[in-house]
Amino acid sequence: MVRDFRAARSKIGLVPQELATEMFESVVDTISFSRGLFGKPRNPGYIEQVLRDLSLWDKRNAKVMTLSGGMKRRVLIAKALAHEPRILFLDEPTAGVDVELRRAMWEMVRALRQSGVTVILTTHYIEEAEEMADRIGVISRGQLIVVEDKAALMQKLGSKQLVLHLQTPLAGVPPELAAFPLVLSNDGRELVYTFDAKAQHSGIAQLLRGLADRGIDFKDLQTNESSLEEIFVTLVKSHQ
Repeated sequence: MVRDFRAARSKIGLVPQELATEMFESVVDTISFSRGLFGKPRNPGYIEQVLRDLSLWDKRNAKVMTLSGGMKRRVLIAKALAHEPRILFLDEPTAGVDVELRRAMWEMVRALRQSGVTVILTTHYIEEAEEMADRIGVISRGQLIVVEDKAALMQKLGSKQLVLHLQTPLAGVPPELAAFPLVLSNDGRELVYTFDAKAQHSGIAQLLRGLADRGIDFKDLQTNESSLEEIFVTLVKSHQ
């Protein structure tokens, strides 16, 4: 990046958070200009493909200033892809965009990732990171507090819950079951047991035997796993 900064920059595409582009240019001209800035030869076929992928082809001759906010954001993405970068930075690209654009954007990101492009995404929508990312970095108060493979992070810091839907409401957790990390819902109809999925013994079998010994029946049960958002909140709180 220091010795050959032009070559380094030519490998990077950036989609900024703010909408800033050439308002008086046509869509196709501003995309073609961005490609030329990086010394790439003209390639109308590639530009057309990018515009079609982003549903901008019908607007190719329209001035940017006439487009809606969602369409302008599509133009920003097209500009970032115009020179065929190998590293793509997306700075909160789905902030304030409609559902259709969000879906189209993630389909394109998946295709880029499969083609070998490294995508670095900043987002406040944790569910998007959980769905899209291979590796997760968490920033708190300007510091990067963790960077890890998503699956490993969720396995290491995640927990599982067993939710028992009781046949008859309970007034409280029986004292004999106090050793188990149990939480009773306000209406007394659900008993939630949190356990470590990585432990050799989850304690579920002992819990179920204990409930049966005390005549506590349940009509249904389900297990839930920590979401990335819950892990994120836990990490941030622990570093405050």
